[in-house]
Amino acid sequence: MKGNHIAEYRDVDPDTENPVLLYCDEVHEIYWLGIPEHTAFRSNIYLIKSGDEAIIIDPGHQAYFEKTRERVAQVMDPEMVSGLIICHQDPDVAASMPQWLEVNPKMAIFTTPRTQVLLPYYGVGEYRWHDVVEEPSYTFKSGKRIHFTEAPYLHFAGAFTSFDESSGFLFSGDIWAAIQLEWRLIVDDFEAHESVLDLFHVDYMASNIACRGYIEKIRQYRINAILPQHGSIIDSKNVDHALHYLESLVCGTDIIYPYLTT
Repeated sequence: MKGNHIAEYRDVDPDTENPVLLYCDEVHEIYWLGIPEHTAFRSNIYLIKSGDEAIIIDPGHQAYFEKTRERVAQVMDPEMVSGLIICHQDPDVAASMPQWLEVNPKMAIFTTPRTQVLLPYYGVGEYRWHDVVEEPSYTFKSGKRIHFTEAPYLHFAGAFTSFDESSGFLFSGDIWAAIQLEWRLIVDDFEAHESVLDLFHVDYMASNIACRGYIEKIRQYRINAILPQHGSIIDSKNVDHALHYLESLVCGTDIIYPYLTT
């Protein structure tokens, strides 16, 4: 069925041992792939398939490459994956990049220049890359578009997020990431969820100025869901709560140097 499927999982979790369809239209599909770890820091991996192209968002650690490849294969031929979006260079986000480049050496890496400087240290040679600062959007052959927004110091200087125009999904990387033992695919109680957001954000995010600056950048988008790299997906009924949470967050240097806060 066409449309946004996230609301279907508010009360009942899907079978997360398989790819979970989150959105689809005539040519555009978005899946949660996840990884088979059951820890408080579990990672989310997402797949956007648009026509005969496909992009994996934050492909994850190399230890989970085979399982992720198997899940992609349930949707499409993994050799058809044409790109990886890598929101920053941490191993839980990017370490499987060399393995994916072996699957398709022609795929493009979508990232920022600051992240691009560090990615070769995973042991890869030359590869195609799309500078999301110089070119802050990408149009699939299908006509569907992704827009990239820099998110400096949340929590890396070269961090960025990706907004899928068709679905209204914001792939937020470590922003709105949560550390939670009692994990669900979709947030059911945002007020309770704030405590597990705090476990990550208070220490990792740089400052309230960085948070508010990023929020100002994304106000132009009509966001239907926020899909972080860790923790639960935030659906449409909680998007405004999530924006307010980040905008009012006291974190990082606000706490370390409170006497310098204006």
